[in-house]
Amino acid sequence: IHFYKRMFFSLPLTSFISVCGGLLTYHVIPKFREMFIKANLYGVDLNKSSGIKVPEATGVITGCIFLMVSFIMIPFTYSDYLLEQTTTPFPHSEFVQLIAALLSISCMLLLGFADDVLDLRWRHKLLLPSMASLPLLMVYYITTNRTEIVVPTILRWLLGHSIQLGVLYYVYMGLLAVFCTNAINILAGINGLEVGQSLIIAASIAVFNLMSLSGGLAHHHRFSLYFLVPYLTTTLALLVHNWYPSKVFPGD
Repeated sequence: IHFYKRMFFSLPLTSFISVCGGLLTYHVIPKFREMFIKANLYGVDLNKSSGIKVPEATGVITGCIFLMVSFIMIPFTYSDYLLEQTTTPFPHSEFVQLIAALLSISCMLLLGFADDVLDLRWRHKLLLPSMASLPLLMVYYITTNRTEIVVPTILRWLLGHSIQLGVLYYVYMGLLAVFCTNAINILAGINGLEVGQSLIIAASIAVFNLMSLSGGLAHHHRFSLYFLVPYLTTTLALLVHNWYPSKVFPGD
């Protein structure tokens, strides 16, 4: 039984719930403005002479609403099993992958907010993202454990069709979590740049997923869209407030 037959995924339903999450994000962020400033979670836009206090770390609002939307979609995703409308065994491995992904996202969200509040040192920023990716890597090891990579066509005459990396694959994925988070965070300083590039990257992946839904790996692309659709809507709402002239800063 393939994954897409076991996981109920409705793109219209997911899009509807995600749009609701995006609208909620758009209306909630301004309401937390004064609260963040009173908690000393604010900064001053160095590119402007006004000196107005701009609330920071508002990305945590977006992250929390994203998680809320993702949690709300879980009962709909597995509704056939919860309502006992199918005799197919419950897809435990796929469910664990979903929960592990949300756990890793929650850990990264907590780390980013802690960095805003505690101003963590760089050595902590390099270590903690790798630790946050451990639940996802452990679940991948237990359920899949495929560690080969496909060699680009131009190099196949030299290296063959694929290379088995073994444990180095997990080291690479752990370091990739460090790179991705800091590559976004390090470009902060220009209104809309952090959030904008995240939105462009997510949108490009979502387009690729949508174009691949008719292929043999459609179940993987559906799984990807489960996270990307609510991420796109909530991030777009944050970008509206972060666009020049920025009313909020997303923080770390």
